[in-house]
Amino acid sequence: MAKKIKGGARIWYFPDGYLPAKTGGGSLDAHEALMILNVNDEPADIKIDLYFEDREPIMNIPMAVGARRVVCLRMDKPGDVGGHRIPALTQYALRVRSNMNVVVQFGRLDTTQENLAYYMGIGFCE
Repeated sequence: MAKKIKGGARIWYFPDGYLPAKTGGGSLDAHEALMILNVNDEPADIKIDLYFEDREPIMNIPMAVGARRVVCLRMDKPGDVGGHRIPALTQYALRVRSNMNVVVQFGRLDTTQENLAYYMGIGFCE
């Protein structure tokens, strides 16, 4: 019988998505990333929903996270989000749903200023 973790949650929310503009000038690439950690002994089936200010949401983007694995999804790479392109400088939000408890984190690397900034957000979970 597979052991399930007590930590983590099945539903996570991240309301502040806003892809920074690509500057193309440095060695670091501006982006946002969604990291999903599955410490369970079986794969987690994930669904990602994208919500926008001015258009209908994109629902049920499928993702799998292997047993005892982590995935890092780049929000600026359509291949990481079911082929969907999120335009830069567009407000969006995320909901991540899983069939078992996982830990999810969201981060942004903004290279539009000389000092650059890395923003890490812990989402609301239930």
